[in-house]
Amino acid sequence: MRDSVADRTEVLDKVKALALLPDGVHATTEGVASYFVVHKEVVKKVTQRHRAELSTNGMWVLRGSDLREFKRDNMSLYEESYPQAKTNLTLYTRRTILNIAMLLRDSEVARAVRTYLLDVEESARERVEVPRPRQARPAPTVESLDHRLTRGESSLADIGPALRDLGPVIGRISGRLDRLDRRLDATNRVVCAMSERLSDLAEDVRELRSGPRPLPRPHRHPGSRPKRRDQG
Repeated sequence: MRDSVADRTEVLDKVKALALLPDGVHATTEGVASYFVVHKEVVKKVTQRHRAELSTNGMWVLRGSDLREFKRDNMSLYEESYPQAKTNLTLYTRRTILNIAMLLRDSEVARAVRTYLLDVEESARERVEVPRPRQARPAPTVESLDHRLTRGESSLADIGPALRDLGPVIGRISGRLDRLDRRLDATNRVVCAMSERLSDLAEDVRELRSGPRPLPRPHRHPGSRPKRRDQG
């Protein structure tokens, strides 16, 4: 049970006000003893017997430089005199104090904390709803299968007339597509003819821009001499 309720530290303040150090997190051995209304030696004995368990729940001991730094930051604000020996200081968190409440026997406050925890746990269990078992689906019967087949056949009967109505529409669309295909073929032939004529026209334009062709020179027989003009 100690592990299951270790985080319910709010129970401590429900039973009795808990005095902490100025850091608001830790309490000293004297503070824990005052909370449970027991002598501090009782708290020390519980600490010695269950040191490992309490250490895992937040108890720690300061010594040396850590003690001096903590004392400078926190204990200087503490109204009472320094409560423990100067060589070390044992600190307890709320989780540790709740753990001690589960271990102390001769403390009315500790018993009140345990009773409160039991009441909280019992109330939590009562609020948990028991899941209802799922109802198994009934196996299909012959009547249900026959009903499904009947619905399927009626659906097919409705599809037949709809397909027959679509037949003429599909035929008209097919005819229009055929006519459009023939028109596209005729257009392609016209475009090809125009392309050929434009090609011929471009050739004629290039010839006109280059000027008239030179006349061919007269052919002369081999060995003949050109005629001389008479000088007179």
